[in-house]
Amino acid sequence: MSDKTPPSLPGCDELNPTALQVEQARSKILASINPSGDIEQLAIREALNRVLADTIKSTIDVPSYTNSAMDGYAISGADIPTTDTKRLTVIGTVMAGKPLDIQVFEGECIRIMTGGKMPAGTDTVIMQEHVQRDNTENSICISPGHHLGQNVRQAGEDLSKNDVIFQPGKRLTPADIGMLASMGIAEVSVSKRIKVIFFSTGDELCDVGQRLKDGQIYDSNRYTLYGMLRRLDVDFIDMGVIPDQRECVTDAFQRATMEADVLITTGGVSVGEADFVKETLEKLGHVGFWKIAMKPGRPLAFGRIGDCQFFGLPGNPVSAMVTFYQFVQPALLHMMGIKDVTPQYLHLRSETTLKKRAGRLEFQRGIISNANGETMVRSTGAQGSGILSSMGEANCFIELPAEIEKVEAGEWVKVQPFSGMI
Repeated sequence: MSDKTPPSLPGCDELNPTALQVEQARSKILASINPSGDIEQLAIREALNRVLADTIKSTIDVPSYTNSAMDGYAISGADIPTTDTKRLTVIGTVMAGKPLDIQVFEGECIRIMTGGKMPAGTDTVIMQEHVQRDNTENSICISPGHHLGQNVRQAGEDLSKNDVIFQPGKRLTPADIGMLASMGIAEVSVSKRIKVIFFSTGDELCDVGQRLKDGQIYDSNRYTLYGMLRRLDVDFIDMGVIPDQRECVTDAFQRATMEADVLITTGGVSVGEADFVKETLEKLGHVGFWKIAMKPGRPLAFGRIGDCQFFGLPGNPVSAMVTFYQFVQPALLHMMGIKDVTPQYLHLRSETTLKKRAGRLEFQRGIISNANGETMVRSTGAQGSGILSSMGEANCFIELPAEIEKVEAGEWVKVQPFSGMI
């Protein structure tokens, strides 16, 4: 028996010179695709989560008139006493939506409701709780300590007419819809929804609701894809599970790419004998790349077939989700016309020791929480690419650089909160 130690085989985590780095891959994807450019007019209630195609300017001042922010009494700031109390005569009442055409002079005041238009001669509102009302004399007494302009909303303090409010590429939130309504804008131009078609490949996959046969697993990937795509507010079609047969995969590709802007598959991008996705992409279109120096999710295929962008995600459930969030979601947002699509990061200290093998950038599932008054992050535990439960437990990715092997508890790490992933 030889006493020589055989040379070690390359480990799966060692750096592959043909694999792209994560930032390189993301940049290459974004550089090769363009926003769709197709727009439509929608009523603002239908435009929630849609992406603006035009610049929005304020059509009016908001508020359009100076008004009271409180129920109380509108007075002139000159009547605020500096030492003793002062008595003012109440000469009328202003309700919201019912302005009073009256001039208020020194020594007078107006009873005013929240939102009521400030009458001429007034610039300050004293809250009703801070006055002594004398109904017999129809007057109030106010004390020192108030200041000029208090409890008054000035015309245009929220928005001024012709101010640029929103730029193209803005994704409309509930607050944005309210702002549009506050300016009287009923319709906006938005980018049309992108159409995405997706399917899984694999003879071992069984759809939910069916009985598992020996050697089968339930297909979870299409359901996580469904959830992620629905939150992005794109149009999508689920083509189901495609068998591991060359002609079936080819037919599915041809049908999907004829009507979709983007095709997403899960599984079939490795180098197994029955992995036909990359082969089909090469035959029908163009392969941009298919290996990334990351874990989980190294076998990601990206390319194009005609006018349809293609993403072939790994079959392992966690790998599919990680690659979707790192590459597919930014690409879809970019196609929708959104300007800033890069992941958002925090820098936090780790509660736990984190380990990995050098060679690939690694996205570990983590939990952001408050530990002894400090926001920190900890690992969810086992990081296998098939442990989907860890994604449900996690609320962030901990991004560990390729060259490191260990992070000690208390050291700083780069974190992507899931809350920034839509």
